[in-house]
Amino acid sequence: MAIAGVIAMEPKVLVLDEPTAGLDPIGAQEILENIESYRKAQHATIILVSHSMEDVAHYAHRLAVVSFGKLPYVGTPQEVFSHGPQLEALGLSVPAMNRVFSRARALGAQLPPHVYTVEQAKTAFLEAYRNKEGI
Repeated sequence: MAIAGVIAMEPKVLVLDEPTAGLDPIGAQEILENIESYRKAQHATIILVSHSMEDVAHYAHRLAVVSFGKLPYVGTPQEVFSHGPQLEALGLSVPAMNRVFSRARALGAQLPPHVYTVEQAKTAFLEAYRNKEGI
């Protein structure tokens, strides 16, 4: 309700700290989809603080990793998540698909390095299968 009340004021910049904390997966997805719809409709800037890298991978356009008051990585999800081992060394998680593809590449699979969502994984696996390479 609090998020809905703030959105009703139609701010151009909305800062949300863990807006889906404590919600079930369906509720969290609905909240994030509503926020994304608002962003598109109002051309608003949404600053989202989250520990859910799955949500970040799906919804974010730009990321800033904050570690001990510094910004070691800033960029698109593709740019930031390409530093998976370094992010994990900072104590951060990476999206599950990032870990799966990293492990598959370590085992010799010829798969692209910038896969961090389920949708991207599906596309990459289908492409590899079509090319009969890597898998």
